[in-house]
Amino acid sequence: MTREAVLARTMVELADNLVDDFDVVDILTTLSDRCVEVLDTAAAGIMLAGPDGQLRAMASSSEVMRVVELFEIQSQEGPCLDCFRTGRPVVNQDLTTVNGRWPRFAPVAVSAGFLAADAIPMRLRRQVIGALNLFRTETGSLTPDDVAIAQALADIATIAILQHRTASDANLVKEQLTHALSSRIIIEQAKGMIAEHERVPVDEAFSRLRRHARNHNLHLAELARNMVAGTVGIGSLDKPKI
Repeated sequence: MTREAVLARTMVELADNLVDDFDVVDILTTLSDRCVEVLDTAAAGIMLAGPDGQLRAMASSSEVMRVVELFEIQSQEGPCLDCFRTGRPVVNQDLTTVNGRWPRFAPVAVSAGFLAADAIPMRLRRQVIGALNLFRTETGSLTPDDVAIAQALADIATIAILQHRTASDANLVKEQLTHALSSRIIIEQAKGMIAEHERVPVDEAFSRLRRHARNHNLHLAELARNMVAGTVGIGSLDKPKI
């Protein structure tokens, strides 16, 4: 499928899902996956700022990406942090040569197999609410067209998070971000439960949770919350197709 076709499919999916009661985490995960397809990156992830102004990992295209992003937040350095703080793209960063800029983050990212990184701001007017991370396993440069597409996808993600509203009220923005972040936390708990119970990798556990939610028209966070509460059993999840 061509890049144009993938972009068109992404727009259609968003148009179908951007309603008042849509599933934030599922849409952001879809956007992360599409970034990998469209921009030929190894992994993509989205970080959001909580009410305290600190970034949290919201969606990732892989578990390896999520772990590296968590370390980036913990070490308080890296492309996404710089992008969020400045509100400007941080692109074409060769992680094998920027140890002086990010002495703790860069070696960890490289050891995970990522050699280059890009970060695109997620902005609502002048307010930066997070950033889109793009990690590559080869050094090289994003083209200006790639950066423009990445920014467009980041803008779409911002609209999705704020539920397609103008959100001129700062309290409304804070409330929506808090809801999105709390959904991510409960999903992580359910994902861990599935991985332990079924003895599968965390990526597979998330895929099973997400697939069941989609098959039964459930909110991902709602399904996860019921699973953590014990009202939905892990054994009741749809079995993966062989």
